[in-house]
Amino acid sequence: MSYEMNDLLDLVVETNASDLHIHVGQAPTLRVSGDMTPVDGPLLKPDDTEALMLSITPDFFQQQLKTQGSADFGFAFGEKARFRVSVFRAKGCYGMVLRQIPNTLFGLRDIGLPDKVKELLYRPRGLILVTGPTGSGKSTTLASMVNYINENRDGHIITIEDPIEYYHNHKHCVVTQREIGVDVPSFSEAIRRALRQDPDIILVGEMRDLETIEAAISAAETGHLVFGTLHTNGAAKTVDRIVDAFPANMKEMIRTQLASSLIAVISQALCRKQGGGRVAAFELMVTTSSIAQLIRDNKSYRINSDIQMGANLGMMTLDAHLQALYNRDVISADEAMEHCQDPTVMREKLLASGAKLKDL
Repeated sequence: MSYEMNDLLDLVVETNASDLHIHVGQAPTLRVSGDMTPVDGPLLKPDDTEALMLSITPDFFQQQLKTQGSADFGFAFGEKARFRVSVFRAKGCYGMVLRQIPNTLFGLRDIGLPDKVKELLYRPRGLILVTGPTGSGKSTTLASMVNYINENRDGHIITIEDPIEYYHNHKHCVVTQREIGVDVPSFSEAIRRALRQDPDIILVGEMRDLETIEAAISAAETGHLVFGTLHTNGAAKTVDRIVDAFPANMKEMIRTQLASSLIAVISQALCRKQGGGRVAAFELMVTTSSIAQLIRDNKSYRINSDIQMGANLGMMTLDAHLQALYNRDVISADEAMEHCQDPTVMREKLLASGAKLKDL
């Protein structure tokens, strides 16, 4: 028996799996509600994974795979779904991971974002960062925010992605979507070019190097609303990560730039819901004059206490949101522990509320 890619993708859509893993020596495996579930069937051989890879990988990316050992691209499965595909070589054989991108764009409320976020999307300029580990739903959050702007403001939105995930139609805004490696060579180059294309909103899919971070902050300072992502947990670590990307002689300047341009940091974690499915937990930091001063003074370690005191501005810590989700029986105590930022305090709070924890 050999596997057909169409059948496997149908299965992904039917089971609402987030990912499909194709590896030699393992049956095709779905990630459903966070758990890995192998498909009933034979283990994949090298010829199988190569045939599955060739069935969906365009020539350009097959060439990239040969020369660089891996490639990423977007792929439409008819009208049913889109996938972000990563193909790679491992132990001389081909492997793939396909991440399902929902066809529908979610509303801000649907994904659980605090109402305060809506106000931020009307800002004329500045930097909004969405952070969290891989697979925490950053792309979905960004797509929802871009879609809200597209439906409620007018202007020119430019997205720079690797690869393009969600497709945005022109609604109240004109939308330009550029893919790294297909439309433009790099993120930093795309941002520089974007500034000559009369943008109002720029989405930077990943702020992965100093050049891109510098270009994004500069765009935010010069009168554009810029969205970006980082693989960091929490606002304080996000500020540190940006500053640490710069050489010592530039750190003070970048702290000053960041203090004046950073609007908000939204950090998130994707948790397993009780009874199946996933739910996002969020931390929201909105830059106040006090937080801006902490950034300028290199006191990012004190940002968390400002977030805790900023509830009237819609701010909340990730741990407070996790606790609220646990109190409403949406997630288990162990799930709250797994994603929290301060395990000692979280454990005390959970035990005080009568929770039973596996590791105690």
